[in-house]
Amino acid sequence: MSYKRKHDNGTSSKDGKREKRWHVSINSSLLNATNKTLQQEAWKTRTSCREGDVELDCKPFPHCVIDQFLQPEDFVSSLEKELSQLNFHTKSNDLYKFAQSDDLKNRTEPCITELRSVLFGHFRSWLSDLLDVELEPTVDISCAKYEHTDVLLCHDDELEGRRVAFILYLVPPWELSDGGTLDLFSTDEQGQPCSIVKSLVPSRNKLVFFEVSPVSFHQDKILHKWISQEYMDEDTQVQIQTTFQESSEICLKNFLQKERIQEVRDALQSAEIQWVTKGPANKRRYEYAELCCLPLCVQECLELLSSEAFFLLLSNLSGLKLHPLAENNESSDDDDEDEGDDDDDDEEEDESGKESERRQERRRKDGTSAACVGEVRRWTRGSYTLVHDCDRREFCLDLLLTIGCSGWQHGSGGFTSYIAYGEDEELLTVNPEDNSLALVYRDIDTLKFVKYVNDRSSSHKDVPGTFYDFSFVYYE
Repeated sequence: MSYKRKHDNGTSSKDGKREKRWHVSINSSLLNATNKTLQQEAWKTRTSCREGDVELDCKPFPHCVIDQFLQPEDFVSSLEKELSQLNFHTKSNDLYKFAQSDDLKNRTEPCITELRSVLFGHFRSWLSDLLDVELEPTVDISCAKYEHTDVLLCHDDELEGRRVAFILYLVPPWELSDGGTLDLFSTDEQGQPCSIVKSLVPSRNKLVFFEVSPVSFHQDKILHKWISQEYMDEDTQVQIQTTFQESSEICLKNFLQKERIQEVRDALQSAEIQWVTKGPANKRRYEYAELCCLPLCVQECLELLSSEAFFLLLSNLSGLKLHPLAENNESSDDDDEDEGDDDDDDEEEDESGKESERRQERRRKDGTSAACVGEVRRWTRGSYTLVHDCDRREFCLDLLLTIGCSGWQHGSGGFTSYIAYGEDEELLTVNPEDNSLALVYRDIDTLKFVKYVNDRSSSHKDVPGTFYDFSFVYYE
């Protein structure tokens, strides 16, 4: 069965070139009478059904996956070319970051016009029969473009009058490790999202749709592009959280994927970055990277560690309330201590107050209560930080992602030491370890410093006497 644009009754365009007349149809599995009956029954009874390239599932909420949605394939390629030439506008807030085209309803390109005809015609008719409802003729359609570190977090798509939401993927050959999965959430008794129970990997010419309701929570994630897959596994995250809550610290080895860590390592060692010495000498001496001239991959890694998606991942790994979607593990006692700490902070007037202003600025921009500050640092012979009387004492989560320190020896210094306030006894040592992510929860009675990097560091096999880290502090 085919469908031809009603308005396309000509054979040539204004410039005299002959236009191809497309005969586009939806997947034949949708048009088979027997399949259609089975699909309607499955949707009505909220059961699962797979017939040909069409899979219906009602867990965690009713949705449908259609492979090879449009035919023929050369139409899909031409459609992709037309869409790639559109103007895209960056959209970014606390929920998402991606680029989006204007509404496609008024576009006149032949393939986009044909796509509208198929969606508004044959597909809407099939969908109306499946849902057993009369759908309004209104269809909102636009094109979204996702790149590295882009994200669309958990949401329910519920808008007035919206009944069905759909996604047509136009991607190159794609794997789970490339990210961009469509994650479907279960909900608790209060209708709030609990956990991811199904992840749909994008594939070319695949259409996914689901019935819009208050419980149709889903998200698109790009973390898979950077983070090692083992740390994206829900069971692994539960185990990590259990360990972290018992000891308030954990070290996650091989945190970034091999390709990403090598790319960042090479970029950090390039001459492109401008390194600035940070003092004063009675508090610290190390180098930090100027943000204005960072290589792209380093900038993307910084953005990743401060992204909303990463806030949610950290919440799952630590159990801290760093994102609105994270389960609340706070106690009233913790809240009281935080309030008391705020009173103490008001009396302090030092350079760390600037960081507080930056955190407040992030709160206003993202609309969330959690915040973070971070920088890229270079450690060389003679680098150190000291414990100082005016150091801010507060509840926070320290993150260290160390790079370029393979084979680093403890005797060379450069390790981060945690001590109790007013005491010399060491509570914890975090040694530099290549591609290792260290998480440490620090309370108001815990301070930290980085041990002086001494002459022994010259025997380091990568770059003698040098390693790098991404240092972040997260606040609930």
